[in-house]
Amino acid sequence: MPDLFDQASPTAPETTQRPLADRLRPQSLAEVIGQDKALGPDGPLGAMLAAGTLASVIFWGPPGVGKTTIARLLADQTDLSFVQISAIFTGVPDLRKVFEQAKLRRANGRGTLLFVDEIHRFNKSQQDSFLPHMEDGTITLVGATTENPSFELNAALMSRAQVIVLERLTLADLELLAQRAEQAMGRPLPLTGPAREALLEMADGDGRAALNLIEQVAVWDVKDKLDAEALGTRLMRRAAQYDKSGDAHYNLISALHKSVRGSDPDAALYWFARMIEGGEDPRYLARRLTRMAVEDIGLADPQAQAVCLEAWQAYERMGSPEGDLALAQAVVYLALAPKSNAVYVAWKAALRMAKETGSKPPPKHILNAPTKLMKDQGYGADYAYDHDAEDGFSGQNYFPEGVKRPVLYQPLERGFERELAKRVAYFAKLRARRDE
Repeated sequence: MPDLFDQASPTAPETTQRPLADRLRPQSLAEVIGQDKALGPDGPLGAMLAAGTLASVIFWGPPGVGKTTIARLLADQTDLSFVQISAIFTGVPDLRKVFEQAKLRRANGRGTLLFVDEIHRFNKSQQDSFLPHMEDGTITLVGATTENPSFELNAALMSRAQVIVLERLTLADLELLAQRAEQAMGRPLPLTGPAREALLEMADGDGRAALNLIEQVAVWDVKDKLDAEALGTRLMRRAAQYDKSGDAHYNLISALHKSVRGSDPDAALYWFARMIEGGEDPRYLARRLTRMAVEDIGLADPQAQAVCLEAWQAYERMGSPEGDLALAQAVVYLALAPKSNAVYVAWKAALRMAKETGSKPPPKHILNAPTKLMKDQGYGADYAYDHDAEDGFSGQNYFPEGVKRPVLYQPLERGFERELAKRVAYFAKLRARRDE
């Protein structure tokens, strides 16, 4: 199967100009930009190559960071035949042909590096089909995915391949790429310094996107350098990478939740805005905000839950974009509210205790006795009616017989829970007095 990205023949006519991204494709691993953690001497790939071996790996990273290029260069450096397929366009019959061709190469003394783009799109049985060929050395698998392999790939495949994280390119990386592009084109970009930075920011860490933008700008016929505003009128900002069902979704909601928990309204608003701009369903965000109110604020500010529910209702009535502001207000309120997970901790402890105590019945004195038989069994006997007790508190035991009374809810000295802590202490004092 031919490599989709083979370099053009040196004798190819110059009239068939290749795209800039193809012309600047690195010819050695040393030329790869921005992936020193993986390729450096102390990195996983650097260590493998230094040892003269190459194990199967999974590249995990955003688009445009060099996954395909690195795979092809690894094949060159280890003298393996490079075969590239995409999980989007490859079916079971195609896989069989790839494996058969790899077996023939192996019989002739040549190994195969099989690069599988979008490997997470293969189903379980398709992923399993790689295993025997990886184990007997027929192929060295290099998979590429933009999704978290922990969630998308089989455990069996993951156990036979090392996951290597490739990082999005920084502005410094993209600037180096721009300089290489200018050298290849033989002319500088017609941009001021701020406009140049704005152009690279538009690429959003994607090297391929950066080169495509540079190629567009390079052909513009302008007398003076364009500033950032002029550039913005000619180019649309690249949409931020966001998949509502993918890894970015979980990363950003985690960032929003932890910013709220960390009482940082600015960071919380930023991540909330990132998700809204990415096309996230505001109703999902409303639900998650309500969860934050009950999990991280709780009774330290009982009003927080109501604020979230009211913001949710306001969004349902107004929709976007007006309703987004109501949710943004809830974000700020939650971030600045006093925090307590005391009820959350107590609830988890209660669940554990419920499992441990099994089906122990309640004590008989707090059971109703609507029939004579139940009265004869002692149901309701010696029940103390709290309203008739001193201070309206009987102090009776409400846990199953033989179960030591635990302390599950321990309010914190924050917000409204300060008042609740006083009440807990008050009833504990009364209970101790009744037990004397």
